[in-house]
Amino acid sequence: MKIERLYAITVYLLNHGRTSAAELARQFEVSVRTIQRDIDSLGLAGIPVAAFSGRDGGYEIAKRFRMDSRLADAGDYSRILTALGGLVSATDDREARRTLEKIAGMAGPGTGMILDFSVLREGEQQLLEMLRAAVRDKRTASFIYTGNDGKTQECTVEPVAVLYRWYGWYLLAYHPGKGAYRTYKLARMREVRTGAPFEREHGPAEEVLRRADQADSRRYTEVLVKCGREAAVRAGEYLKGEGIERYPDGAVLMQLRVVENEQLWLGLLLSLGDQVEVVSPERIRRRVGETAEKIAALYR
Repeated sequence: MKIERLYAITVYLLNHGRTSAAELARQFEVSVRTIQRDIDSLGLAGIPVAAFSGRDGGYEIAKRFRMDSRLADAGDYSRILTALGGLVSATDDREARRTLEKIAGMAGPGTGMILDFSVLREGEQQLLEMLRAAVRDKRTASFIYTGNDGKTQECTVEPVAVLYRWYGWYLLAYHPGKGAYRTYKLARMREVRTGAPFEREHGPAEEVLRRADQADSRRYTEVLVKCGREAAVRAGEYLKGEGIERYPDGAVLMQLRVVENEQLWLGLLLSLGDQVEVVSPERIRRRVGETAEKIAALYR
């Protein structure tokens, strides 16, 4: 509905600052002309939206504007409570726990969902807290890092955020020497220490991550695998495979999306043994076969 979209646009502009009509149209899946009409409607409603032209143009809400806190209802607080519960389970963040306690009384009957990420607290909690402190205090972090290729290097970076993705914790940071943003897997970092204040200011972490992803060498590859009946269930569960064809004997042709220079998917695929066969692409088929042969050679 239009009213809901107007509210969502207002919240988006408050959170993201100046945004182009094209970006708003992409976010809300409407035309640029519809966005322009929505902006006019917001102005008529008394919301101070300013339009800017030029290369960095777009729409922006005046900084003096504040939304009425009563616009959030009990259902909104229930969803916030669910998300905060997940954050607390993953990091045991004391501030997040206090925030959770503050809003608990405002929440409704609940979302029917529990986000339990307590497994993420295993092994790297101390390092995670150190890096979060570096982000908060805007101090550099130095460490020795081993990449996917096995090569080791010393890095000094400006941490922007810690994030969990691809089944592991990562540090999103700016590397002054390379003049670019990179992600570093915490499990591959050692001898971590914090240092001097940042030399530059960084934008919102979400925007930095989006740009880093665009420049990242990691690319998803579509892989077709033929799985036996039981293996298809596990491939769907562990590798998020999508069945696209079923054979009379119960086997399933599945499509997987993998990041080629990551290793977890390869180990999971090999764990399924002779119940799964890579059909394409040929380079992935060869890689799995060669890895399996090396493993078999150890036991001959």
